[in-house]
Amino acid sequence: MDQVKSGVLAIVAACTIWGLSPLYYALLIHVPPPELLAHRTLWSLVFFGLILLAQGRLGALRAALGTRRALGITLFCALMISANWFLFIVSVQIGRVTEMSLGYYMFPLVAVLLGVVALKERLTRGQVIAVLLAAAGVTVLTIGQGAAPWISLVLAFTFGLYSLVKKQLPLGPVVSVSAEVLVMTPLAVIWLVWLHLGQDPASGSAAFGRDWSTSLLLMLSGALTGFPLYLFSRAAQRVRLTTVGLIQYINPTLQFFCAVAIFGEPFGAVHAVTFALIWIALALYSGVALAQDRARRKSAMAPSASSAQLTNSSREGSAKP
Repeated sequence: MDQVKSGVLAIVAACTIWGLSPLYYALLIHVPPPELLAHRTLWSLVFFGLILLAQGRLGALRAALGTRRALGITLFCALMISANWFLFIVSVQIGRVTEMSLGYYMFPLVAVLLGVVALKERLTRGQVIAVLLAAAGVTVLTIGQGAAPWISLVLAFTFGLYSLVKKQLPLGPVVSVSAEVLVMTPLAVIWLVWLHLGQDPASGSAAFGRDWSTSLLLMLSGALTGFPLYLFSRAAQRVRLTTVGLIQYINPTLQFFCAVAIFGEPFGAVHAVTFALIWIALALYSGVALAQDRARRKSAMAPSASSAQLTNSSREGSAKP
């Protein structure tokens, strides 16, 4: 029980860091998104490299890069997570954190939908209703704003595709993300060298090195990316998957709080209806997941109970004269 409690606390801490990270990236709003993404990639590699070095697991990266299939999967995942990180940064800089949080709320439902399309999975009635409610929420927001919530949709689908394809590599999250940032780092380094050499007149001089506070924040973006993932991956092994799924809603909830309460982004009637539909859909989805988890645990316990009854019966039989 102590391990489960510590695991839950670690996952809560990880999701809290992720949920409040828009406040951190708001401090770097003066750094162009491509440069910020390049630094996030580079310093994430440094952080993950140190973790794997300390654990003696640097050789595990070969599993993600050693074959053509593994390299292809890693490259695809790297593109998806980079697009997700880039849009996250852009959302903070253009004041669309509310729409960003909606995307992360939508992710579990998009993942279910992708499972149906790609893996031919069957949906329960509750899951079908949840997906339809989410679609209704997106429709309401599209009609109300006169444009589709493309930030929400791209975030949800890039992360959904990332999660779907990543399952094909039997690697832990720290090793797999390390491989992903490793394959993207050469592009990041080329871009940063280009900026520092002054070859991009449109962007001006690079932000790194301009002042110590900006440089330090850029360097710490790697730890901000890697540390919560490290906490999450270590703790998720001790906590049931259903519990992990419920705790993860802390992330978009805190993002939503930052958007409305701290950044002062507009939140009107259309947003209220959209988020209400998404929240109802997630409540229904979570209820179905909890019911399925209970059913699995009961079925797993049934053989043990049956064997115990047989053992007791045999004892009683042997005790008879």
